[in-house]
Amino acid sequence: MYFDPLTLESVSEILLREDANGILLQFGGQTAINLALPLANEMPHLSTMGLELMMEGTSPESIDEASDRKRFEEFALRCGLRMPDGATATTPEGVRHAANEIGYPVLVRPSYVLGGRGMEILANYKQLESYMRDAYLSSDRPLLIDKYLGNAMELDVDAVCDGEDVLIGAIMEHLEEAGIHSGDSTCFIPPQNVPDEILEQVKEWTRVIGLELGVRGCYNIQFAIHDDLLYVLEVNPRGSRTFPFVAKSTGIPLARIAARVALGERLSDLDIPEPQTDAVCVKAPVFPFIKLRGLDPAPGPEMKSTGEVMGSHVRASAAYLKARLATEIPVPTQGGVYITVKDEDKYSMIPLAKKLRDMGFTIYATRGTSRVLRSEGELEVKTCYRIAEGQSPDALDLMRQGKIQLVINTPKSTGGAVLDGNMMRRLAVELNIPFVTTMAGARMEVEAIKEALDGVPEPRLLEIKSLN
Repeated sequence: MYFDPLTLESVSEILLREDANGILLQFGGQTAINLALPLANEMPHLSTMGLELMMEGTSPESIDEASDRKRFEEFALRCGLRMPDGATATTPEGVRHAANEIGYPVLVRPSYVLGGRGMEILANYKQLESYMRDAYLSSDRPLLIDKYLGNAMELDVDAVCDGEDVLIGAIMEHLEEAGIHSGDSTCFIPPQNVPDEILEQVKEWTRVIGLELGVRGCYNIQFAIHDDLLYVLEVNPRGSRTFPFVAKSTGIPLARIAARVALGERLSDLDIPEPQTDAVCVKAPVFPFIKLRGLDPAPGPEMKSTGEVMGSHVRASAAYLKARLATEIPVPTQGGVYITVKDEDKYSMIPLAKKLRDMGFTIYATRGTSRVLRSEGELEVKTCYRIAEGQSPDALDLMRQGKIQLVINTPKSTGGAVLDGNMMRRLAVELNIPFVTTMAGARMEVEAIKEALDGVPEPRLLEIKSLN
């Protein structure tokens, strides 16, 4: 084992020292597969020094086709795959033109980045100009501008391809909407809210992508469902951070299978065990916000989590509760719930607020939300002020007084609601109060509370099956 940077120079020196005859890049994350093309170009020089090296698994050419935006768009068009409208740009003028052509909101990100670094969702021209002041543009590292699919459901797929067959390890449904980094998302195996016809389409597109790209080994695909249509967001020709979660959830040793396939074996020759299907598994992210003062804990396209935990149970709500408890953020069973949601979520909030009331919680809400909850839901609600109104009591006052044990906040993407949300999230982190920012998250939180009131679910044995 070497503790050296994953750069072309360091890796080449290690290969020469070890007199290596092969190298496998698929399990080193984005940094490792970024070495594929540089290392392929370095092969002639290394051979003059006596090193005959094979790059195992997916070829550098296929890796570049999956990673290069323009090439992958051409691939998707050729294979009949749907992608969000997008463009690339290497100049500020090009970025502005692309954003205007695509239409706001847009998701802007640098290419070849780790953990979504530098990715942002921009709602208007003013936000774009602010982003451009800090963005780095160059001809070899352009900015990618995509149409942001608002209120879309995101799916993750981990799979293995040997050139003839495809093994889908799992399809994962994200609790948070598309646009939140997959590493910061809570996700479910198997999916809980995806129609069967969409799942069949996901499986077919996963098969087509693996075979047509020429993948040899593992790959990860991120899909989105928007207005009942399936979109491909991106393809990573490597093992993803969810591989261990998939293995523990299904019992299938996916990484071991992928490694053997990358080294030349066929899926049909492997004795692959059947996956377990009698339980739901939930992965939840763990964040470092309490240790990093001043960092906005709002979820977004840039990854902020530093770990993850898992829950497993025959009921999805119990699996979610187990995962939530493992994050060490409490699941409240009494007290007050502060609710402030955007207009399109107000009526959807009524049945959740009724469940919270029936479980004994006191409901606090801002004026717009409380008006709907009272008049349409016939609920008793204590009205408080928005933070921007500068009057007491507001959410911060109630949280400091210990009256709030859960915050449900789905803010608009512009205006004072953003600032209010940031301030509430920051205080919630410091006081260890759970904070929910989507309606899907609110629904699962209410289900978890109901489970907690019935008692903590019993442990369940996880078993990774052997591969002969």
